[in-house]
Amino acid sequence: MKRIPLIFLSLLTVSLSMAQPSKGTKERIKVYSKSIEGNLIKDPANRDVTVYLPPSYQTQPNKRFPVLYMLHGFTDNDNQWFGWEEHWINLHEVLDAALSEGRSKEMIVVMPNAYNRFKGSMYSSSATIGDWETFISEELVDYIDEHYRTIPEPGSRGLAGHSMGGYGTMRLGMKFKEVWSAIYALSPCCMEGTALNTPAEFMQQVEAIETLDQVETAGFFLIATMASAAAWAPNPQKPPFFLDLPYENGEDLPEIAAKFSANRILYTIDQYIPNLKKLKAIGLDAGLQDYGISEATKRLHEILESYEIPHFYESYEGDHLNRIAERLRNKVLPFFSKHLRFE
Repeated sequence: MKRIPLIFLSLLTVSLSMAQPSKGTKERIKVYSKSIEGNLIKDPANRDVTVYLPPSYQTQPNKRFPVLYMLHGFTDNDNQWFGWEEHWINLHEVLDAALSEGRSKEMIVVMPNAYNRFKGSMYSSSATIGDWETFISEELVDYIDEHYRTIPEPGSRGLAGHSMGGYGTMRLGMKFKEVWSAIYALSPCCMEGTALNTPAEFMQQVEAIETLDQVETAGFFLIATMASAAAWAPNPQKPPFFLDLPYENGEDLPEIAAKFSANRILYTIDQYIPNLKKLKAIGLDAGLQDYGISEATKRLHEILESYEIPHFYESYEGDHLNRIAERLRNKVLPFFSKHLRFE
């Protein structure tokens, strides 16, 4: 039998390793939050967080990486988004694909679990749900910087999210300009709209929810109303939900509806223009068939334009879910690869 030269075997081994790019790893950790501790609905203060570590994190022990903080949408969680269970998206696979295709540089990606008793925190702060703004923008960032090889400075931190997470991205990006340098909102929800003039039948359905068990089985828009009220209209004197709805006995409550409006991005953004101008990069997009959200995202783009704030904006053929993985791979990850600072 003819012997194969050793040098040929070595070259073959190198070629195979190059043809099969290594993949990133993920781990699910617990991060305790003093800011969420003591919330009225007794949601756990010890929060699940998934951390994605790029391929060379293990092979280059002295290398440091920028961090992209990703915020998931309403009714979702980090477990679903990172493929620990079957879901409509697998961010781990998206990250690996973007790296192997050369679309993305290596970065750490962090996603906190914002699912609570109302199926979503709105990334907001209230006595009812706890202070999610401080948890994500301060406590979580500090924890990741202390326990992972990050580049611990704003220029190497990005924030992005989808739907409720897109809303959270704009909310936290506007308020904490000293934490992030670049933000990207995908199909951001909840940016406009009034809680007044709600159809009577819907009012009755929401007001009929009286127990936590009923919350678990409530329809999407019913529970979204409850989640918004818990985040934006807390009331410590009204157990078991500790919130005020924007109506009572079928009648509008304008003073409560005003609290909802005070948390809509399009109605509050003017207060934060100086902060937004200090960000290095802003991105936003939405599918043309993502009705309501597409129009609101375009209005956000127009407001940024009116203030001459440079940003990336795109509307595309798609709905609320069907092209998000593609947008992350082709737009979001290249965006942060361009605008974050790497070693």
